[in-house]
Amino acid sequence: MAQVTVGVSLKTYFGHERARAWFADVAQRAAGHPAVAAGDVRFFVIPSYLQILPALQAFAGTPVLVGAQDVSAYPPGAYTGEVTAAELAEVGVQVAEIGHAERRRLFDETDTVTAGKATAALTHGITPVLCIGEAEHLGAPAAALANVEQLAANLENVPAGPVIVAYEPVWAIGAAEPAPDTHIATVTRALRAAVDADPARAGSVVIYGGSAGPGLLTRLGQAVDGLFLGRFAHDPDALTAVLDEASALAASRPHPHPHPHPADDSVRPQSADETVGEPQGLGGHLSSHGAEGEVDA
Repeated sequence: MAQVTVGVSLKTYFGHERARAWFADVAQRAAGHPAVAAGDVRFFVIPSYLQILPALQAFAGTPVLVGAQDVSAYPPGAYTGEVTAAELAEVGVQVAEIGHAERRRLFDETDTVTAGKATAALTHGITPVLCIGEAEHLGAPAAALANVEQLAANLENVPAGPVIVAYEPVWAIGAAEPAPDTHIATVTRALRAAVDADPARAGSVVIYGGSAGPGLLTRLGQAVDGLFLGRFAHDPDALTAVLDEASALAASRPHPHPHPHPADDSVRPQSADETVGEPQGLGGHLSSHGAEGEVDA
């Protein structure tokens, strides 16, 4: 059975006490969810920096991964205000959100900055949740090409290791509805073809974010490896519904993904004490994904 990935980023919507209450509720639900417990659904939660330690405490003893919403591209040292990958890894952070559209727009983060942060994360055994997406509402084939090119730029000279590619079209973030299903499927299939074609990215998956919520994963079917949720997940009942959908999708995928997932021991991020692979760029290959594809029911 192929694993399905579901993630949640809380941004800064929650205050500290509300976050703690949400962690407690979701930890109980995740621990009792058969697909999460069995590893058929990989589930990660990304709170604010101040909420990471209570999140780690709340999710201890569960399979839930805790992440960070950003990571410094710099090593430990004289970089006031930065939070290093080394420290995040030390406390138990396993994934890091990198390159979100808000970071790019509000803080002028470039593809070069994003690549530096991905390098820092992978070097310390943290899996990047690499956010990419077109700013303008393009046709699906043009959007697929633009995103494959952006992915390559964001992984240029980044050491080998798996990433979670989060496709989030900027124009759909915070919108009332996600992008059209056929649009999503065309882009995510192109991105999956690109990472599958690059041996340096073995174990990578492609998930969709951008006003994602209950029902979308079922409609997209085999076109994605999971979802990246935002405000819809503030309601634990809605989150549980998505985990149920992910469980059903995992059960419908009897043939594993061509590459192992990051949770597998055979392919995992390099730790700081290991020799990091040679930097390699990701070659973009659209192949048959240049035209809009059918969405699996």
